[in-house]
This record gives sequence, structure tokens and C-alpha cells, in this order.
Amino acid sequence: IVRQFLFDAYELPFFQMLTKSKDETLSAIAHKAVKEVKYHLRHSANWVIRLGDGTEESHNRVQKSLNDLWEYTGELFEMDEVDETVLKEGIGVDLTLVKAEWDETVNKVLAEATLTRPEDGWMQTGAKREGIHSEYLGYILTDMQYLPRAYPDAQW
Repeated sequence: IVRQFLFDAYELPFFQMLTKSKDETLSAIAHKAVKEVKYHLRHSANWVIRLGDGTEESHNRVQKSLNDLWEYTGELFEMDEVDETVLKEGIGVDLTLVKAEWDETVNKVLAEATLTRPEDGWMQTGAKREGIHSEYLGYILTDMQYLPRAYPDAQW
């Protein structure tokens, strides 16, 4: 739920800003997505509040999840050359503006849920377009590739 909330809080301002894209297709997709993301954000935020302000156990579990996931949130707002280019062309979104709205939403929900926002310290980075992944990706890929490699002519 915490992961979903953090991402929903990112997606809503992202898609709201993308509705102003010069690319008509992206703008149309964003318009449709905004309605759906509003629903998801309302749902995930309500659960974070319910669990954070619930029993001692639910509060502790949600706080631990928040602490564990926090270091991954910084990468949502990293802008690379591609992001900068599409922003200059009027197609993309300025992720610094998304971050400001995300901070506002997250702070409001965490306060209502009586949760403590983790400090913005070291953040995971590099997986966006650089392809830098943790050592765990190899194990995941091995599991995912087993069937196609074991049965190369299989038809699903």
C-alpha cells in the first residue's frame, strides 16, 4: 500500500502536467489517466491513513515500509537528457514541479496518518535509463528466463 501511495502521489501531478503536452496523443492519454489515478491515489492514501493511525502494530508496519521504500523515491524526479529535451520541446513534464506537488501530498497524508517522513538522504539512482541495477536482478532474470530457455520451441 505504501509503495502504491508513493507512486500514485507521483503519477497524479505528472499526468495533470502532461495534459498540457504539445503531443496530442500524450495529452489525450494523460487526460484519461488523471481520472483513474485520482481514484487510485484516494484509495491508497486512505489505506495509509487507516493503517498509520490504526493499531500500534499497523502503524509500525506502515512506518517500516515507508522507511524501507523512501530511498527509492528520489529516482522518480531525476531528469536526464531525454527528459530535458522533451521538456524543452513542450512535450514532457518538469519533474521538479511534480516533486513539489508530490511533497505536498505526501506530507499531508503522512501527517494525517501520524507517520514520520524519512529524511531525504542517500537515494537509489541509476536504473532509470542508465541500466544500473542491484545484484538481485540476475536472480530475477534467471527465474523469468527459465521456461523460454528450457523449452525454446514452446507455444503459449
